[in-house]
Formats: sequence, structure tokens, C-alpha cells
Amino acid sequence: MAGETVITVIGNLVDDPELRFTAQGAAVAKFRIASTPRVFDRQTNEWKDGDSLFLTCSVWRQAAENVAESLQRGMRVIVQGRLRQRSYEDNQGVKRTVFELEVEELGPSLRNATAQVTKSTATRRSAEYEGARREQSAASAENPWDASTPGTGGGQGGGSWGSSAGGGGQDDPPF
Repeated sequence: MAGETVITVIGNLVDDPELRFTAQGAAVAKFRIASTPRVFDRQTNEWKDGDSLFLTCSVWRQAAENVAESLQRGMRVIVQGRLRQRSYEDNQGVKRTVFELEVEELGPSLRNATAQVTKSTATRRSAEYEGARREQSAASAENPWDASTPGTGGGQGGGSWGSSAGGGGQDDPPF
């Protein structure tokens, strides 16, 4: 789409991907990536780490399930997607702005690792994740104002999951 900022970032996962499901059953995985450039210091004649860029990323549907099953903290990945800016007001009333990456494509970096690629089926969903989705749906029905339940508008910044920054629609989590 015209006017969107599409970027590719190479870095390491800061934490394990967190998989959730919307009330309609759409999978979404959230994770953070740290990209740290290496710069050569001519005065000391050695390589040094530059300033790290930390980005929160979200990926949807089958790709979200694949990410949760395949990747973990510390893995080096290549992520391509649309950069989004979102503003919100925190609990103290301070206006904040965050940048997030809405992932289109993602894969492990094979520069210093190997990977075994297995084609997934669109209907495959492990029993563990299906059970978690049912529990979240039940919790949402019991207490629709619980901020920890997906689809209720709680979470970071207190914004609604229906905001345009999430990229997946009415039930987007506030990552």
C-alpha cells in the first residue's frame, strides 16, 4: 500500500514469542527483537557494539502459530514488515508514542545456525494452544473488563484492540 513504511530488521529475539487468540479465534504472536549494529573504532582498532534498536513485533494467524512453535529467545531472525507508530496515554496521564513492527515475513538467520523447515498445514493447531484459546474465551465471558484478557481493551497504553495500529482488525491486541 502506498505511503507505508516497510522495513527489514535483522536481530535477536529478546523474549520468547507470546501466542494469544482473539475472541474470533485468530492467532497473534508478540515478540521483541533487538538489532545491534557493529561499528569499527579506528582509534582502538577493534569492533564495538553500537546502540541497540528494540522493536515490538506482532504476527498474525498461521504465521503466529508457526513463530510460537519454532522460535525462542536469543535466536537470530530476519523480520520484514510495516512500521507503525501508535500514541497512547499511560496510567499517569503522560502521552507516549511507540513504534511497532507488523510482521509480513519472518525467518531464522542461517548465518550462524541451521534450520529444519517443515511445511505446516493451515488447520493444524496444537491442543495446548487450542486449550489456551478456550480458557481465554471463557475468562473474557466471565469478566469482560479484565485487562489481561485478549479482546477487552486492556494492556499496554490501555488502548482498544480495535485501534488501527494492530493491523488485524477489531480484536487486535494492544502490543
